Amino acid sequence: MHVCLILFPGFPMLTFVLAREVLHLANHCAGQQLFTFQTRTVAGAPVAAADGTTMHGDQPDWHGAQGFDLVLLCAGKDPLTSLPMGLRAFLNRADATGATLGGLDGGALILAKLGFLSGRTAVLDQAALADLVPDCDDIAITEGTFSCDRQRLTTAGGIATGDAVLAWIARAHSPSLAARVAESLAHGRIGQAGAQQRLVQAIDPLLDRMQAIMAAHIENPLPVERVAAELELSPKQLRLRCRKGLSQTPAQIYTGLRLDRAAQLISTTELSVQEVARAAGFASPSAFTRSYRARFGAPPRSQRRARRAG
Repeated sequence: MHVCLILFPGFPMLTFVLAREVLHLANHCAGQQLFTFQTRTVAGAPVAAADGTTMHGDQPDWHGAQGFDLVLLCAGKDPLTSLPMGLRAFLNRADATGATLGGLDGGALILAKLGFLSGRTAVLDQAALADLVPDCDDIAITEGTFSCDRQRLTTAGGIATGDAVLAWIARAHSPSLAARVAESLAHGRIGQAGAQQRLVQAIDPLLDRMQAIMAAHIENPLPVERVAAELELSPKQLRLRCRKGLSQTPAQIYTGLRLDRAAQLISTTELSVQEVARAAGFASPSAFTRSYRARFGAPPRSQRRARRAG
């Protein structure tokens, strides 16, 4: 899989290094080069990071957008001062061929300005967004450290960059590989986009890995058989481990994680119930509402009204 990281003047060096090193570490953990990494600069010329370090790009122009699986825009303060003519077209071509578009730190504001976050959940500086990008009411701003919503990845920058790239690896390639990289980074497990979502603590380390796999596939849930295969267990063996370690079935644990994600979206975004249901992996709003009421004691609309009233 191919990743392109576009650097803007004043980009945060920590953000750039974390994105690059997570991909390098993923290749190391896999024992082969699963991910290639190309750096471009927004103007084709060398750019200086916020700490003064000068970086050169591997490619001087905007050709080759169709070859990427992930395109990341890395920018710092004042990100909208350097938007060249070819950037929007490059991102449109990458998007049309299925690439995930990501905004790291100030890069998320660039995606918002160019219209690529319309109808999506995103992590954005709300004050900066209001000043720099008028008419952005259709973007659902979340308070999480990163968001991965329908081929869009946005982060608050800094350490969250590593968790965001890990989440993309889990979705695009392999949850088990992402879990191994997370362990190598001493995270213990993949960080969650929603600050309110928490994995149930288990004595059995394998169940921690299981929940990390499930948490990386909330919007498009995996069959329990696939989760078991990722853990090198049969479905029956996984059920027995879950019953013993967490007193629930794998399906119940998975549903709980998805509903926790839905509750976070209900609390921190203005997405419709139908959009929240889809983001939490439910086939229909009615099935979602029934499950939500059973877990939290009230339907999602009631909880949202109570939040607004509060």
